[in-house]
Amino acid sequence: MTPSTNNKRAGRVSVPSVLHWKSRFFAATGRLWRSLGNFESRVLADEIKSVEIDAPIYVTSLARSGTTVVTEMLAEHAAVTSHRYSDFPAVWTPYWRNWLESRARNPPATPVERAHGDRIQITNDSPEAVEELIWSSFFPQLHDQDTSNVLGTEQRNPSFDRYYTEHIRKLLAVRGATRYLAKGNYNLSRLTYLHSLFPDARFLIPMRHPVNHIASLVKQHKLFIEAHALDQRVGRQLELAGHWEFGPFRRFVNLGDPQVARAINKAWSAGHEVLGWAHYWNSSYRFILNIYNSIGSINKVIYLFKYEDLCTQSATIIDRILGHTRLDAGTFAATRADYESRLSLPDYYQPDFSVQEMETIKAICGKTANELGYTL
Repeated sequence: MTPSTNNKRAGRVSVPSVLHWKSRFFAATGRLWRSLGNFESRVLADEIKSVEIDAPIYVTSLARSGTTVVTEMLAEHAAVTSHRYSDFPAVWTPYWRNWLESRARNPPATPVERAHGDRIQITNDSPEAVEELIWSSFFPQLHDQDTSNVLGTEQRNPSFDRYYTEHIRKLLAVRGATRYLAKGNYNLSRLTYLHSLFPDARFLIPMRHPVNHIASLVKQHKLFIEAHALDQRVGRQLELAGHWEFGPFRRFVNLGDPQVARAINKAWSAGHEVLGWAHYWNSSYRFILNIYNSIGSINKVIYLFKYEDLCTQSATIIDRILGHTRLDAGTFAATRADYESRLSLPDYYQPDFSVQEMETIKAICGKTANELGYTL
């Protein structure tokens, strides 16, 4: 979906007809494309067998925490590649699709503000969360709210592991890159799976003050609900793209606590948006903290940082991100300086919660927020 320049509210979200019907076609023929992905890997076996997946970088957290801006920034590093908007919906054959695109003489695209209305400018070459379609193909239960969506070492799927690693190798090979970067909010529930698959992977997890974070989540959901009312393709397109965070078909990630899952579902079903998001915020960051504080090696490859610090102490946090991900800072100086000058806290909206809603957030999120260094 792309933003329209003709309307400044919900009408900004437009679903191009060509993209919508292509997405539906790829969804309806998913098994065929998955098989073609295997065929592509066999054809390219000699070329990709020597491609190493060195310390892949995963940017993940609850939506609206700053994952997009971090991914946009790192995607500009010369050593890095990631999935792009243009990789959807033909995600299954990354080598052939990118090979063909590199030989097409497409004019440079003009950046436009993305549908979220959050100042982030995108083109078809911008990084995007695309690999969710692959995960969902091999793990159909991942967006079932009635069961745990957590994937750990005991859920390892050899068929997925092979397909996924070959997919990454093909993307690295065709782009001439050495490091894979993935943005995916749902990867939050797969931290231990990914760590067992790639022990040297680096995880970047931004966090955000619950009041501002929940305000942003409420705002985004309302935007997509209103957009869907104007164009019934909006909700369907979100589903087809593997984005369940907002809109009429919204689904939360069940992180293994049935009581919390029931509380979120009950709140949202009754129209209590803030209450539901407060439970979701607390559940997400409590899950992260439990993994981070667990005994083992995974906390050594996780970098937790505040979105607010990224905006107000940009140089320091960017340097720490580069150090944690083991990316060469020398070739990144211009990008670093650019983001240092541009990053700022959002000023295009302010939280507008009632006293009761503020008390709800404090009661549900207070303890976790304090552990993360926030004061309520």
